[in-house]
Amino acid sequence: MIELKNVSKSYYKVKAIDRLSLTVQEGEVLGILGPNGAGKTTLLKMIAGLVQPDNGRISPFFATWPTIAYKPERQLFPNHLRIKSYLEMIAKLSNLNRAQTEKEVTQALAWTGLSDAASKKIKHSSKGMRQRLGLAQLLIGRPQLLLLDEPSNGLDPTGQADIVRRVKQLQAAGRTILISSHQLHEMTEVCTRLIILKNGRIRYQNSMQAALNVTAHVLIHTDKKTANMAAFFAQMHPDISTDGKTVRLGERAFPLRRQMMMQLLRNGYDILRVEHKTATLADIYAEVVR
Repeated sequence: MIELKNVSKSYYKVKAIDRLSLTVQEGEVLGILGPNGAGKTTLLKMIAGLVQPDNGRISPFFATWPTIAYKPERQLFPNHLRIKSYLEMIAKLSNLNRAQTEKEVTQALAWTGLSDAASKKIKHSSKGMRQRLGLAQLLIGRPQLLLLDEPSNGLDPTGQADIVRRVKQLQAAGRTILISSHQLHEMTEVCTRLIILKNGRIRYQNSMQAALNVTAHVLIHTDKKTANMAAFFAQMHPDISTDGKTVRLGERAFPLRRQMMMQLLRNGYDILRVEHKTATLADIYAEVVR
């Protein structure tokens, strides 16, 4: 859909984005992770056209740009307007005629669960309703590319689950979505691909499925501390380590797991349980940004 090549952006002496290259494919949900100040919001703003890069190029795959909708992390609304009136104003700004406005505003209200609150003033709306209003606004004009910056920020678990469900519905409808969030469980559920930024550069990128299937490991839990066996295990394989009462076998040491358990039993350890684990998104994120 769009491509970024060697894009950089600085604010005075602070380099927010540093020679970043990225392709966004049609129909994917691309998750953007990174610590505060990593460049996530700047990246979204550049794609939205709100900020111009200092260097590099942002271009569509084809001759024309996709239509883009951007939801910032902190979205301000005209509090004196009612929810439906606000969406009607957005529709007019999107050059929709009266019939299109009525149809799309009605659909946006229904999709976000705001139909019953359509006549409510925005200033009387809860945080969750404002977040849903922001999503409703995204739908006006049926944009092809949606940019979501921390869409569930400040919501309770029920509100966060609601955002996840609606993002999944948007993907199922064929929308291309870029989403930045610190809610790792959200990203795991909705994203098809993942990038992790640090200091304005992409430090990690992978499909979500591949990311969560790498770095598998086995944990052998024993009845007492295993520190006195650490040196012996390290000689067996460098991908074996100990932590308290647990022995960890990395993916390369999988073939040794039965031998490991035999050694533990011979040395007077009881094996309480064995766990086969794959990496979580939190594990991957911590490894990349530390």
